[in-house]
Amino acid sequence: MYKKILVPLDGSAIAAKAIAPAVELARQCGNIPVVGATVTDPYPYAGLADAVPITADEYRATTTRSADSALQPLVDACAAVGLSCECAVSEDPHPWKALLEIAEAKGCDLVVMASHGRRGVQAVLLGSETQKLLTHSTLPVLVVR
Repeated sequence: MYKKILVPLDGSAIAAKAIAPAVELARQCGNIPVVGATVTDPYPYAGLADAVPITADEYRATTTRSADSALQPLVDACAAVGLSCECAVSEDPHPWKALLEIAEAKGCDLVVMASHGRRGVQAVLLGSETQKLLTHSTLPVLVVR
């Protein structure tokens, strides 16, 4: 059915809810590979050196550690059942866009991600990366709540 699953993670408990269903689906689809993805914000370059308290290298080192930490639960869950898991980290101010680019580059044909499940005015005002990805994706997206 599917050949490779993308699982976006940001280190939150909400995003982690997608791990178990994604791993189980990958297992049921014949032990297909899983790609864990996270997106970091670009370094906040400013015209004034005093405006940014850390260097670009320090910022990237910190975001790399955070990204690795966000992806580790998926890596562990895949290893526990013998699935192949590849990780991708992208730097982009628009996570939904970066996730779709990762999915295309890695050959993923399904996205499994979690959503906060906000409704009404709160959803409209706060926006949602899940909603943006759903709006722009040509891939099937399984939303876990």
